[in-house]
Amino acid sequence: MKTQETFKPFVPADKVMRELTPAAIIVGVLLAVVFGGANAYLGLRVGMTVSASIPAAVISMGVLRVILKRDSILENNIVQTIGSAGESVAAGAIFTMPVLFMWADRGVDAPSLLEIALIALVGGVLGVLFMIPLRQALIVQEHATLPYPEGKACAEVLLAGEEGGSKAGTVFAGLGIAAVYKFIADGLKLFPSEVDYEIKPYKGSGVGMDVLPALAGVGYICGAKVSSYLLAGGTIGWFVIMPLIAMFGGNTVLYPATDPISSLGVWDLWSNYIRYIGAGAVACGGIMSLIKSLPTIVKTFKQAMKGFGKKAQTQDRLSRDIPMNVILVCIGIIAIAMWLIPAIPVNLISAIIIIVFGFFFATVSSRMVGVVGSSNNPVSGMAIATLLIATMILKATGNIGTKGMICAITIGSIICIIAAIAGDSSQDLKTGYILGATPVKQQIAELIGVAASAAAIGAVLYLLSKAWGYGSSQLPAAQATLMKMVVEGVMEGNLPWALVFVGVFIAIVVEILGIPVLPFAVGLYLPIHLSTPIMVGGLVRLWVDKKKKISEDDRKREVENGILYSSGLIAGEGIIGILLAIFAIIPMGKGTTLADKFDISSKLGLDPNVGNILGLVFFGLLISTLIMFIKKKPKASAKTAKVSEDNE
Repeated sequence: MKTQETFKPFVPADKVMRELTPAAIIVGVLLAVVFGGANAYLGLRVGMTVSASIPAAVISMGVLRVILKRDSILENNIVQTIGSAGESVAAGAIFTMPVLFMWADRGVDAPSLLEIALIALVGGVLGVLFMIPLRQALIVQEHATLPYPEGKACAEVLLAGEEGGSKAGTVFAGLGIAAVYKFIADGLKLFPSEVDYEIKPYKGSGVGMDVLPALAGVGYICGAKVSSYLLAGGTIGWFVIMPLIAMFGGNTVLYPATDPISSLGVWDLWSNYIRYIGAGAVACGGIMSLIKSLPTIVKTFKQAMKGFGKKAQTQDRLSRDIPMNVILVCIGIIAIAMWLIPAIPVNLISAIIIIVFGFFFATVSSRMVGVVGSSNNPVSGMAIATLLIATMILKATGNIGTKGMICAITIGSIICIIAAIAGDSSQDLKTGYILGATPVKQQIAELIGVAASAAAIGAVLYLLSKAWGYGSSQLPAAQATLMKMVVEGVMEGNLPWALVFVGVFIAIVVEILGIPVLPFAVGLYLPIHLSTPIMVGGLVRLWVDKKKKISEDDRKREVENGILYSSGLIAGEGIIGILLAIFAIIPMGKGTTLADKFDISSKLGLDPNVGNILGLVFFGLLISTLIMFIKKKPKASAKTAKVSEDNE
């Protein structure tokens, strides 16, 4: 493997191609809004999001190459750069912003669309600006040592796009099938989307499955190992802890429940006890992840600072960034704006905390995703650490009560989005470096994607809140609920700490056993009904990975087919989920909504057991479509353009 000085990008510096065009911006913005909304719904429901870069790249090839007959790989790259920003803004926003809706019981007004948009915009823009001066050090100088796995994979997909846009059909097929399935399940309610069984002989236990496309897609993309960790956490909660509480509780009333334990059903046991235990485990897992990363963080920060703002030796097309003086002026303006604009509920101290912590975590995130990938970036750990410190500082300086908590959550929201966007920008710039994109145009594209996503995320959060509410079984909002507990616990000291510490020590035991804590902890926190369909998707992936009598090229093709189809499943369900949320708030008179007009479940009068069986049958059919598309063979072979090993 040669050093970065000998690296030759796919498009050389002296060649000019279509790049930041109106067509690329329009398609990219649409994808940013779609994938941002879909990921917001998915993250609030199952506690995790998926990368939008590769699906956006594939759809881009389908639209630009096949429909519009345009053949610039750099134009496709701009589309995925803008499109992936939506997923990152959503990922950062859903960790914290739903808390502002949850505090309605405290007399707090829900944040306005302008407030949400400004918070998201500030975080997103700062994330991009903080990363730009690090590009030369992290992307160029360390090209041979920092792989940036998602960025490299996205480059390979775009290079493979020289075959044409046929792969986009797989994404669109998954999207269409998931959309129809979701509408039949949760729109028409032909069958229940949640299969639920309470195991009465084993009091306190239960099992079930949310038979929905996105969960199967998440399981396939994550793989069997991660899926099994989630299921293991759910199993501990629903088959060990809950039965023990039911067995020993008797007629005891144990806080935070207000009724005797003997009268509580499985969902009451979960909501009153398991959620707090799971929250303790997630918090501990996030902090341990951060602690384990400290050596890397310190090393990263030192190395990045050495190369901070360094200019390339030559100023050709491939070396142009947004100028450093423009970046510094913009950061200064944003800091003052955060302090002075009433719609952003932070004071001067908070603005300083955001700039200091934001720059630090943007630097950390930018390099860490280069080593471990975006999916393993401990953003939640960074958010928890920020919230703990920020809340303590605010409390010490007299910013207490509800006002102080709102300020703390706003700080956490902006920091979360900064870290998520900085990591996303790094992956995108790595893709662009391999392809030969113009950095300044990619950076402008990233800012466009952030602006579009920030404008849309408020509407998505409002819709979901109005339709189902955060913290409900439909939208558990795992991370946001945890952040709420952290802020309230520090500011007011009203947590059931015994339950939280049970979760903390479970996480420590899991860490000692060498099991990844965060997926296990998320599985413990969420209902087991979400872990089981994810495990089914993971088992399908395991089947593909372990298939015998198949060439390695065919295996890679089948894995990729599954990932593309699964990405479509996630996007399709997310889109219809948002559409159903719109239906659920449109009044139709006499206390009904548009969603009620589509509901045919009452007319069918299905027995719950029959409904459960019907749900499992439909889910089986859905999984069969996944297997069918995995095994799908290309219609015709074509020459694939790839980066040679000498250039890696």
